[in-house]
Amino acid sequence: MSETRVVVAIDFGTTYSGFACAHIKQNSNQITVHSKWQDYNGRFKTFTVLKYDESLKLMSWGSPALAEKPNRRKKTSDIKPVERFKLYLGDIDDMENKPYLPEGLDFKTAITDYLREMGKVIKETIKVSWQKIDYFRQVKIIMTIPAEFDSKAMKIMRKCAYDAGIINKEDSKNLDFTTEPEAAAIYCMKKKEYNISVGSSFMVVDCGGGTVDLTTRKLLKNDELDEITEREGDFCGGSFVDDEFLKFIGNKVGEPALKLVRKNHYSQLQYMVQDFCRRVKTHFTGQESDLSEEFDLAKLCPVLKQYVKEEKFDEMEDIEWIIELTFDDVKSMFDPVVERIISLIHKQLDKSRTSGNDICVMFLVGGFSESKYLQTRIKKEFGKEVPNISIPVHPVTAVLRGAVQFGLEKNIVKTRVLKWTYGTDVAKKWVQGDPIYRRRKDGRIIKFSRLAKRGDQVAVDEKIVRTYHPPNTTQRQLGLDIYVTKKEDATYCDESDVELLDSWCVDIPNASKENRGFEITLTFGKVEIEAIAQAKNGERYQTTFDLDM
Repeated sequence: MSETRVVVAIDFGTTYSGFACAHIKQNSNQITVHSKWQDYNGRFKTFTVLKYDESLKLMSWGSPALAEKPNRRKKTSDIKPVERFKLYLGDIDDMENKPYLPEGLDFKTAITDYLREMGKVIKETIKVSWQKIDYFRQVKIIMTIPAEFDSKAMKIMRKCAYDAGIINKEDSKNLDFTTEPEAAAIYCMKKKEYNISVGSSFMVVDCGGGTVDLTTRKLLKNDELDEITEREGDFCGGSFVDDEFLKFIGNKVGEPALKLVRKNHYSQLQYMVQDFCRRVKTHFTGQESDLSEEFDLAKLCPVLKQYVKEEKFDEMEDIEWIIELTFDDVKSMFDPVVERIISLIHKQLDKSRTSGNDICVMFLVGGFSESKYLQTRIKKEFGKEVPNISIPVHPVTAVLRGAVQFGLEKNIVKTRVLKWTYGTDVAKKWVQGDPIYRRRKDGRIIKFSRLAKRGDQVAVDEKIVRTYHPPNTTQRQLGLDIYVTKKEDATYCDESDVELLDSWCVDIPNASKENRGFEITLTFGKVEIEAIAQAKNGERYQTTFDLDM
């Protein structure tokens, strides 16, 4: 941090993205959230959306790339924008739910293109606000990632950030990561009006557009944080309510018609969705009422008429293409999403009870947490168990502000709970009972050797030290493979639920047999694993393994 003058936090979200800055030398408490977006001025975030032409040249990004109001005098663009591409970093095996990508476009390219455009805005903002800043040397970048992403997501994000020009080296020390719920927890802990006492535990429920992430933390002395349970997360953010609205429309006009509009006239479809969000979604409280909102599909999405067929067409003609949304209709759109969020909170509270920690405050942050209906359901479900359920002012900026604070005070996080079990492969002497087919010619067998266990609470600077010796004197390199699994332990590295995280090779010094050993030091408590190899002759090697802890 000695050369750092500006900390920039980037919240690259599934539905919305944004950034915030703080100048260390001027006033570290002054965090500015960017709100001057193209065609979306005054908002803290812009849409995570891209639009490409037929040759995959980027045409627009953010709000201008998403929705377009139908205009009889001007032909609406038929090019479908690219959105929710961040979800490719997660585990979305269901092909039907995978976000659309044009043929020939890789999701990593989309992430890179989006980060490049955001990087331009960041650099221009820094240039205007702080003229004499050496960007690559004096700007610290903090990027947030969801809690549920697998161990390869951060490595991809680091590569995309490099390709986008946000950092000038792929292994740049000026880029750090924190999870979204961890950043939100830092922000909430800093809000003195909540009077969280030392030793008290609190939960953060970060409800975004695509993902919902939860973390439980304990406040320590000197405003430091322990993580006391393994984090929870799932794909059940606010944008899934939009999906339920489209299912409702599909039932009225026929799903085949809606699919064709989605494919050929996506901007009109999104204009209809944004109208629903503006008029209904953001105002829905869940209180029983005579709610009745009419949607004139002939105006909102006129292209629908050419795709609706037979009986569905006649039915729509009879009602003059006007769809009515009642209270029960809207509630049924929210409930599947809200129920999944409530289920995640139950799991997190169960973990807290098991660890002997009572939750004094539950914070709801993220854009979807502004939903009055979601707030009401959570307070009704958990109000007796958690005495204080609070929504900070501007909850949509909580992750950004907390990420900047993390960049300003790296030692603010004291411990983390591991989401994975880590191990390496070791050659052991084959013994009776080991599978005969695994026995090598040298009489050894390769097994999984656990280094750190899922669910363990580890200090961010806690070190695990292992000593390894080459099995023969002719070996010139020592390989270190790091494996991960969701299980607490494994026997073999090629089991179905064990994955290779990364590999590392170091040169073995040309020395006597006694001096050919290596001491390997691994730090698992940081967001990126650090590995240091120290040869007995004094040679030292260092690397990092990129993963979500």
